[in-house]
Amino acid sequence: MVNTSTEYVCLVALGGNLSSAVGSPRETLAAAIDMLGQIGLRASAVSRDFQTPCFPAGAGPDYVNAAARIETALGAQEVLTKLHEVEAHFGRERETRWGRRTLDLDLLAWGQEVLPDRARYLHWQGLSPQLQAEAAPDELILPHPRIQDRAFVLVPLLDVAPDWVHPVLGQSVRQMAEKLPKEALNEVVPL
Repeated sequence: MVNTSTEYVCLVALGGNLSSAVGSPRETLAAAIDMLGQIGLRASAVSRDFQTPCFPAGAGPDYVNAAARIETALGAQEVLTKLHEVEAHFGRERETRWGRRTLDLDLLAWGQEVLPDRARYLHWQGLSPQLQAEAAPDELILPHPRIQDRAFVLVPLLDVAPDWVHPVLGQSVRQMAEKLPKEALNEVVPL
């Protein structure tokens, strides 16, 4: 019998800077990884935990960040829905963009797909920092439009998917990380 299901490698960023009902941000991230496995999103690789400064500066305690590689036959929107369910389980409230949170699970990539299409992806990727803070897409944009700009995402990804190639930029995680300023990379400290 031929297997017709397609497995996608999903990349997920994890973060948090507030305690949840299960404990510290590190304990919350570990519990979230366990819960993802229980709902069918088993991580085939999980990075170390890293401490990173809160953004914007002074907005709260430092973050704990990590990354996971998940292999799944689920569609991108289904994966995102499950990530939001896990966030809600751990007390995530979506009050302020880039605000304090118990748990943040970002779907960074779903295989090599560019969603919803290349033109809309390029629109969101090209937004200025000011517009990024003001506008949020009303549809799933993949890969995450800011992946190449964020040391707190790329450094953990080096642990789980250093050779994953961005389908639009044509650069691996390793290459994107090498292009970041040393100061930004040095702010991401292993715990």
